Amino acid sequence: MDYTKAPIDDVVKRINELYKKDKEEGLNAEEKEEQQKLRRRYIDNVKANFRVQLEGVELKKKQ
Repeated sequence: MDYTKAPIDDVVKRINELYKKDKEEGLNAEEKEEQQKLRRRYIDNVKANFRVQLEGVELKKKQ
């Protein structure tokens, strides 16, 4: 599945699946690469959401 355009909930679900598999039996090289890409996608999403929130913040002067 192409997780670059997948909903973030699907990305998180797959990250958790790979984490569990890694702890139970380990990951092969392809799965480790997928895990890194998914984590990067998640982090980029968090950063983008944080930027949007910061852009919406308005400073108010004390009176």
